[in-house]
Amino acid sequence: MSEVVPGARSDATGAGAAGGVSVAGARAGSVSAGASARVCRAPLLLSLVHTSAALVAGVSLAVTLWTGLEERGVAVAFGVLIGVGELTRWTGAQVREAAPLGAAGALSYALLGADAGRATEHGVAQVVAVVVAAGLLGSVPHIWRGSGRAPDHLARRVLSTGFAAVCFQPLYNQGVFTAWGGPAYALLLIAILALTALCDAVLAAALRHSRTRWPFGPLLRDELRALLGIGSAVCATGAVMALAVAVIGLWALPVFCVPLLLTQLSFRRYAAVRTTYRQTIASLARATEIAGYTPAGHARRVAALSRAVGRDLGLSGRDLTVLEYAALMHDIGQLSLVDPVPAGATAALPPAEQRRIALLGGAVVRQTGVDGAVAVVVERQADPYRQQPVAARIVRTVNAYEEKARDAGPGGPFTALEELRLATAGDYAPEVVEALARVLARDCLTLPSAG
Repeated sequence: MSEVVPGARSDATGAGAAGGVSVAGARAGSVSAGASARVCRAPLLLSLVHTSAALVAGVSLAVTLWTGLEERGVAVAFGVLIGVGELTRWTGAQVREAAPLGAAGALSYALLGADAGRATEHGVAQVVAVVVAAGLLGSVPHIWRGSGRAPDHLARRVLSTGFAAVCFQPLYNQGVFTAWGGPAYALLLIAILALTALCDAVLAAALRHSRTRWPFGPLLRDELRALLGIGSAVCATGAVMALAVAVIGLWALPVFCVPLLLTQLSFRRYAAVRTTYRQTIASLARATEIAGYTPAGHARRVAALSRAVGRDLGLSGRDLTVLEYAALMHDIGQLSLVDPVPAGATAALPPAEQRRIALLGGAVVRQTGVDGAVAVVVERQADPYRQQPVAARIVRTVNAYEEKARDAGPGGPFTALEELRLATAGDYAPEVVEALARVLARDCLTLPSAG
């Protein structure tokens, strides 16, 4: 397992390398502890976002306490809804919106213009104050359990809700939307929600980029793709609840929460199936370790580092999943060998033997029913790198690095990187080797001396 210096993190797999010599400066071919320390400090952008959210929350709470609550019943009802949504927040997987019910309730309150036909008078400060109070109360169990994502989650909730409220509440309270009715009013809410969702996606990508140092572009692309899933359900539910409360009152809240709760439950089940699927692949990959063909933990380490390198090179979504699965199963072809390769080190074998093992591995992967793209990567990991897809280049390079660093003694990581750089003319893709060096320097990973 990987040892990560505080302030840095490895990829989402949680596996990496540990227990050996620190590699903290492989970037640009030099070892620089100072550069590593700079990377591992708390990022400025992260502090800026958290500080901004804290200031907005503090000012809103102070103003609300000074002026008092308008429409207390409405505020309490939405506060309870948001709090319940936060209490049921899902912390079991990396998902874009862990508390969709809380998000929909917060957006609905930010865009609430009337209650059963009576115009409301609450403003931006009260919206943010209610969201902050309910969010903090609902987050207590998660903070108690040590959820590291709670500050980012609350900061996003405060800033995105505040943005929606600023776009709507001042103009509504001034009577600008009095003459708006029917489709025009609904389209207005949808437009504000779309802008809010885009801002929240940018904010989420910026926070992840700040914490992980992964490229911002692919992270933003992932966030925007997620808007088509649970994000669109959250926005639609928020708009519908605001419109329904304006007509029939607070009884609309429990009625329109049910579809979103069912959606959340279905999404959890789907994610649980995917988690089980990945665990099955990881178990298959361990067959080579159990049979004594590869060192313990080798496939897991290669998968973790491959995923991190893929992130650095801009891969996302399905491409990252295919890369991870292929890295887990990259050595499965060794099960066909009568005599195991010493320490499972295929990088030192003749090219023809490497290709034979890779083709046998691809055939095994196809028999397991795994995505055919995974089998292609496994089959082509031994091809000349100019003919390989990006995922196969990454698996080939990371596997060679892990084998070389493991066998090179105390200076293994640095020596392995230098050997890979010297072989970029024919064996390893230069851009992948440099990405690997950046990942090792940035994430402050260490390399294992044993599985």
